[in-house]
Amino acid sequence: MQYTVGVIMDPIEAITPYKDTSLAMMLEAQRRGATVVYFELKDLYLENGKPMGLAKTVTVKDQPADFYEITETNAVHLGDIDVLLMRKDPPFDSEFLYATQMLSLAQDAGALVVNNPQALRDYNEKLFTSYFPEHIPATLVANNQVPIREFHAKYQDIICKPLDGMGGASIFRVKPDGNNLGVIIETLTHLGTRYMMVQEYLPQIKDGDKRVLIVDGEVIPYCLARLPTKGETRGNLAAGGTGRPQPISESDRALAEAIAPTLKENHILFVGLDVIGNKITEINITSPTCVREIERHFGINIMAKLFEAIENRLALKA
Repeated sequence: MQYTVGVIMDPIEAITPYKDTSLAMMLEAQRRGATVVYFELKDLYLENGKPMGLAKTVTVKDQPADFYEITETNAVHLGDIDVLLMRKDPPFDSEFLYATQMLSLAQDAGALVVNNPQALRDYNEKLFTSYFPEHIPATLVANNQVPIREFHAKYQDIICKPLDGMGGASIFRVKPDGNNLGVIIETLTHLGTRYMMVQEYLPQIKDGDKRVLIVDGEVIPYCLARLPTKGETRGNLAAGGTGRPQPISESDRALAEAIAPTLKENHILFVGLDVIGNKITEINITSPTCVREIERHFGINIMAKLFEAIENRLALKA
């Protein structure tokens, strides 16, 4: 099948090739004979209502250095690109929002956008968990210190985090003594003007913050457990955690299968659940990662499953 794949992502020169999921997508698209083009957010624009972009045609290689080559740059109508993969990392700020609106116009003009830009707008990665209250730890979202302090008084040991962070940034644990809770609330809420999330601390973090992947409603049977370093609460790899690929547990599968129908209904093809113990803490749909670590360890091709789902949809449109 001949088609074009456009990847919207952070600057390609800044990625770490051996563990970058966006690169894994580009490599798989290229293996399938697709033409791959690359955009940064700054390359997208609207012209008289038409979603446009400066598309850089790129060739990629699976190697640690000199892993990409840009051969040409052209202004294109985004609706003329068969598949657009939205892989811009959080935070979900106003520029990200505007980009999803341009991608909705591209979708209306014929492009297949992964993940669905409407879902990207509707489902914040942390708030999305609230649609499944039976599968999450005790959770509060607030910008007023009164309910936050009451939550701490009730659960004693809590995790505080911003709604728009990634990679473990600005995540705090507050123990029963409540040390620094006031300044944490001030910092995360910007003095009461922004919402923050508070969750009951889960001691099962010692066994890893597991990244469980779902592709087109299918649960991948392996995950990456991200283990905190000594003295750390966060298992995120960006925060110094260590990744341990492992088969998913029965409870992991049950959690993923519980939310898979909602993902299918909302045309969300590629999802990364964050699971601690038997609770979901986040549902990542903007730019899920950890694919390459799992693929390398278990010798599977997760991206092939994603592109099979994409090609099935392209065939239906043809």
